[in-house]
Amino acid sequence: MSTSTPRRPDVAPSIVMPGILLGVGLGGFVDGILLHQILQWHHMLTSASTANIDIGDYPATTVHGLEMNTLWDGFFHTFTWLAVLGGLAVLYYRVTESRGRVWTSRVLWGWILAGWGIFNVVEGIVDHHILGIHHVVTGPHQTVADLAFLAFGAVLIVAGWLLQRSGRSRPAAHHDS
Repeated sequence: MSTSTPRRPDVAPSIVMPGILLGVGLGGFVDGILLHQILQWHHMLTSASTANIDIGDYPATTVHGLEMNTLWDGFFHTFTWLAVLGGLAVLYYRVTESRGRVWTSRVLWGWILAGWGIFNVVEGIVDHHILGIHHVVTGPHQTVADLAFLAFGAVLIVAGWLLQRSGRSRPAAHHDS
């Protein structure tokens, strides 16, 4: 005898969790690929010597510093990759569990944008402000850039929230085979 409660066909599963997981992962990829690799504004530990925790000095201008930053950027990308995989797995499960409902793309994309914003806000507060292990850009304007990063994250959260609210789940088209 199964202890799980069967899902009512008229109740669609929430798309919040897969959307946020996908947004966190994809937002992390944008951050890591664009800011860390292409623009090379920062890496995970480039400001570690001035951080609020003593973890060492790893400037990207030395071979050892670049090696350590590349390693930690790799751990960061592993986390974002796992978030995307987790989001896809939950999305797949929720879609296949609810064959009677299909989510509009506004709902999914809204939660993805919100997840990206959540990533920016959490990563910005923890890494830029609390730990101080890196900044968006290092130098005289780093505080402004870090605050702009947080503001962009907040805008993504609000935009995602509004977008997902404008979408609704709708009954799926039934196809008789």
